[in-house]
Amino acid sequence: MQPVKPLIHFWVPYPQKVAPSQRFRVELFLPLLEKEGYRYEMLSFLDQQAWDILYKKGNTLQKAWGTIKGFFRRTGHLFRSKKADFIFLHREAAPIGPPVFEWLLARVFQKKIIHEFDDAIWIPGGEKISFFKKWIKAAWKVKYIIKWSYKVVGGNDFLCNYARKYNPAVIRIPTVVDTERGHFILRDQQQIEKIVIGWTGSHTTLHNLEEIEHIIPELRKEIDFDFLIISNKPPDWKFDFIFKRWEAATEQEDLLRMHIGVMPLKKGAWFEGKCGFKLIQYLACGIPAVASPVGVNAEIVLHQQCGFIANNDTEWKEYLKTLIRDASLRSAMGIKGREHIEKNYSLTSASGLFLELFL
Repeated sequence: MQPVKPLIHFWVPYPQKVAPSQRFRVELFLPLLEKEGYRYEMLSFLDQQAWDILYKKGNTLQKAWGTIKGFFRRTGHLFRSKKADFIFLHREAAPIGPPVFEWLLARVFQKKIIHEFDDAIWIPGGEKISFFKKWIKAAWKVKYIIKWSYKVVGGNDFLCNYARKYNPAVIRIPTVVDTERGHFILRDQQQIEKIVIGWTGSHTTLHNLEEIEHIIPELRKEIDFDFLIISNKPPDWKFDFIFKRWEAATEQEDLLRMHIGVMPLKKGAWFEGKCGFKLIQYLACGIPAVASPVGVNAEIVLHQQCGFIANNDTEWKEYLKTLIRDASLRSAMGIKGREHIEKNYSLTSASGLFLELFL
């Protein structure tokens, strides 16, 4: 008789299939767990109703009620998780307040917490925020959650190095894509059509495009191309661009409209914690990328092999022009990028590490 595999409770912020971080760092691995015979439950802080209004203007009372409901839900999860062998905590148990749930899980219920994060979540708000928001967010709790955890998973070395200050059991697992079922079609760079430079990401990261906002219209004076933005909200730009609202059902199809992908990134500790997922998506689809020299960008975009790392405005313009004009270079870099992703940033490459978390 086969031994019963452990029961894993995934404590996640959002409903399934809506948030990129959760989709690719948690949900992507669920079929693997099923195949290996593990049992699991997904337990989200927000319900679908609360998620649907989370990033819409107004609805203050509904948002407050959604958060209150989240705390009631988490209280139920706490007792439900008494039967679980592992608690896989993506980011934090609740978006605000002290780590009460984590403390109860670790110290009272003696649960093995696997704490996973892909941002510098110990930096409150990532940017300058009011004292009240900083206080209610309680980012100070992160180091305690790390201390109480059985294992900690970071998406890059910057995050892992922080975690090791408080817990030696730290594992680096980058964000990955499924190159066999999800990101599996390669961009045909030889098609004769107008070149499209593109960017994808949530509205919370749109501000990074300010780094190249002035470069795009300048470059258009020299060479013709379209600029595509895939997001849940368009930026407030004064020049023409193509906006495509992000949809899970058309994610790969929309990415394949690009010939070149970009990832400008501001400087600072918050940005050092970014895991470069845009770049991973571009390269998985055979789309060469140009990126800022911040954080893991240079690890993902191997300079002059599957794209370019641009250190200043001049390099941004030069590298983009080079890729726009040279279809053969785009093809070669696209193939190299795809190989790089399959080897280092694919579901296949990360599966073993993920399964070892539950030993």
